[in-house]
Amino acid sequence: MGKLNEDGFLYLVDRRMDMIVTGGEKVYPAEVEGALDSYPVVESSCVIGLPDEDLGQRIHAAVQADPSIESALREHLTTVLARYKIPRTFEFVSRPLRDDAGRLRRSG
Repeated sequence: MGKLNEDGFLYLVDRRMDMIVTGGEKVYPAEVEGALDSYPVVESSCVIGLPDEDLGQRIHAAVQADPSIESALREHLTTVLARYKIPRTFEFVSRPLRDDAGRLRRSG
């Protein structure tokens, strides 16, 4: 998936293979991560699709932030994402999810 900026440059936003299909709707993790990361106290996030018997996949977000913000974060997401793009489950972590280059840390 690509996006044009105001100067007409095309930027790669996400790869098609990273797409989550939930309830028949297509969701790009990068879009949801961008919405999560736009919330002031979220340091970083990672969104994945987990198997779901009813939906095919459900959206799960790991968020580097205090768990006490979950309700406010959900409210924020309703203002910037379609309802089907809002993660059904959250996991709050204290450690950074990405390295300095922005790559997902895969080790504990």
